[in-house]
Amino acid sequence: MDLSEFQNFLAARYSVREYEPGCLTEEEKDYLLQAAASAPSAGNLEAWDLVIVTDAGQLELLGDAAGNQHQIPDAGSALVVCANYIRSMSRYADRGILFAVQDATIAATYMMLAAHALRLHTCWIGAFDEEEVKGALDLPPHIRPVAILSIGRGMPPESHPERMDPEGHVHYDIW
Repeated sequence: MDLSEFQNFLAARYSVREYEPGCLTEEEKDYLLQAAASAPSAGNLEAWDLVIVTDAGQLELLGDAAGNQHQIPDAGSALVVCANYIRSMSRYADRGILFAVQDATIAATYMMLAAHALRLHTCWIGAFDEEEVKGALDLPPHIRPVAILSIGRGMPPESHPERMDPEGHVHYDIW
């Protein structure tokens, strides 16, 4: 893949909130997990964990915890990407909390890009009641849900939002 193909690949990915019914196949789940496992992580500790949710009742609970975001149950599958503090804090003490969150977000991003390569669609959901998600999934105390990714075969939105000019994010040498 040359640079132009890569830029086009990234530009063609978008968030989807309308899905066709259906769950991920085992092969798709494996592919996504392998992508996440290849993500960089602080100290190579891979301080992230994943809950793959396909049960309709659990998907409804996640949708409710996310302020009734319908795309979660509609997608048929959701990936709840979690930071595992213990794994990272074992080496980095309190700084490991940040590193675990970073590891989880990088793994989630890799899975989103892998889903795009599989011609699946995703939507990153960060707006959710953390305690509700923890309760619904029976997460241990040292695990923090960082993102919910709805994932499936989506219906593209009619339009894509305008993006900020990349140079608007950049400062050189000092702010």
